[in-house]
Amino acid sequence: MSNRSLQQIIPAMSVSDGAGVKIKRSLGLNAQLRFDPFLMLDCFGSEQADDYIKGFPPHPHRGFETVTYMLDGHMLHEDHLGNKGHLKSGGVQWMTAGRGIIHSEMPQQEQGLMRGFQLWLNLPAAEKMKPAAYADISPEQIPQFTPITGAKVKVIAGSFNTTKDAVTGPISGLSTEPQFYDIRLNAGTELTVPLPAGHHALLYPFAGSLAVKNAGSLQQLNEHHAGLLNQGESVTLVASTDVSLILLAGKPIGEPIVQYGPFVMNSNAEIEQAIRDYQQGKLTAGGPATEIKLNSPA
Repeated sequence: MSNRSLQQIIPAMSVSDGAGVKIKRSLGLNAQLRFDPFLMLDCFGSEQADDYIKGFPPHPHRGFETVTYMLDGHMLHEDHLGNKGHLKSGGVQWMTAGRGIIHSEMPQQEQGLMRGFQLWLNLPAAEKMKPAAYADISPEQIPQFTPITGAKVKVIAGSFNTTKDAVTGPISGLSTEPQFYDIRLNAGTELTVPLPAGHHALLYPFAGSLAVKNAGSLQQLNEHHAGLLNQGESVTLVASTDVSLILLAGKPIGEPIVQYGPFVMNSNAEIEQAIRDYQQGKLTAGGPATEIKLNSPA
């Protein structure tokens, strides 16, 4: 297998979103910092309630998917479809905005650590106006395994191929074929992760640091830096310290991207239509909501 190396490192910058929630943003800081099909990657984490307590009041989306992975804490999702989901430590909420959804994400704790990620995953033009969909994924539905001594992997989306079998997460069958792994490595552990050829892939260590090994050389990737990988069939990770990271991979869409806040389409005309639809109360009109079908736990 041809090993991937780091082609770009993006330091996460401190910004605020929603009603003043403090986050670290890497992908999505500007239009040049995207990695098709990934539009935005936010990491939030604080023990200070003032950094998160006001949450994300009701707001719209159109044209992409949002994935929220809660490492620690408790948030409540509510949307115009009537969905009401409690996102707790280790859980995931996968939401397809499609033609339109209006939702809120509000903290259900007044103190303590709240930590996690939100990812924006683009949709191809043919799917941008499909009905909205939503799924709650509990920690029990996310397979966890030990590929080698000193490593633990959770598979949220896609499949992780081992020497014996493939471990498949609850999310699969999407057009961008996303792979989403939570990887924990003890200091000094070396792990090779197979990746689909042609997929764009990135690493984000959120506790500790690591190195990417290729042809005997080591490229360092520090905490809260997104590391974009070049092409290849695998990546070899070497833990510089005890490290926790997420690994994301997805099939590029290769279409124009026009974004205006919470709307991501392919042309200015489509963005203008989204704004009109929202202003006129038509953003969420259309067919009934669909259900995101989850794979059964392994």
